[in-house]
Amino acid sequence: MGVQMNTYLMSEDARSQANFYIQSLGGEIQFLTTFGETPGTPEAMKDKVMHLALTIAGTNTLMMADSFEPVNYNRSISISLSYDDVTEASTAYEKLSENGEKKYPFAQQPWGAHYGEVVDKFGVTWMITKQ
Repeated sequence: MGVQMNTYLMSEDARSQANFYIQSLGGEIQFLTTFGETPGTPEAMKDKVMHLALTIAGTNTLMMADSFEPVNYNRSISISLSYDDVTEASTAYEKLSENGEKKYPFAQQPWGAHYGEVVDKFGVTWMITKQ
């Protein structure tokens, strides 16, 4: 039996957050369903994202949905991106940090890799590595 694991983010504005990741990391929305596509959905919910699948940084899939409760990300869960190219990794780090917080500068580390950590403007923690 095969198993696939994906990151699924609940968002206060899944469309805007997905577009920020597309601009920062490259990629495209593969699938988007709104609550309005479900019969009987109240008018106020019709444009909310029920499910969004986003391909970023090549072949990685990030899934998202609009939340009906306040979203509170914390550092106990991070998204890690590992790059083969230091320039691509550095660019991703800089773009994700726009209007966010650089927790650890992207730099050569004692263990040999380049590493940096950023909390983006939505509150998601990203660990960027170039091995």
